[in-house]
Amino acid sequence: MQCSRLPQADFDQLTHGARILEADSHGAKVYLLEDGNILKVFRRKRLISSALLRPYSQRFIENAVRLTQLGIPTLDVISHHKLDLPGRTAVLYRPLPGETLLQRSRLPGFSWNDYLPPLIELIQHLHRSGVYFRSLHLGNVVVTPEQRLGLIDVADMRFLRPPLSARMVRRNVQHLASYIERERLGEHFPLAELKSALLGR
Repeated sequence: MQCSRLPQADFDQLTHGARILEADSHGAKVYLLEDGNILKVFRRKRLISSALLRPYSQRFIENAVRLTQLGIPTLDVISHHKLDLPGRTAVLYRPLPGETLLQRSRLPGFSWNDYLPPLIELIQHLHRSGVYFRSLHLGNVVVTPEQRLGLIDVADMRFLRPPLSARMVRRNVQHLASYIERERLGEHFPLAELKSALLGR
């Protein structure tokens, strides 16, 4: 996808009235626009880095495309932009409709019995396809209106020679287990069953 320049005046107009979903010490990173689309801003962290040739935003777009090719629901990229601020690019996209598994898990009457099998199937599909999604956690897995599981926040993802090695699978599962512990979901989430299915023990 071609990267077009988005002048500051146009950026200000686009984000007018937007809700900031994510920010850091350098400013807003993710905007929910009034039309429901999302603008995600990427910043090159070092003066000299591989992001000079292949910006993080380009990797984000490519990851979304490759997930779609694998049949995994994800966000729909609209456009790619270079911003006036040095080292800044942005991606405008339609978010994946639905609720995250984390949101669902906090609803009355929720049962992991309904969602653990498709979650295991999704993660196994990623691992068999050589996809290492370091940010794999329940806040990045979306239940779509069609009751399929999809992925969001896909920037932190690597596509390796399939399938993933046993070491990479263990590391990925450990990241997910650490997230479940941080969110204090361990009492309810069937982690032992998930590990048994993914690690074969």
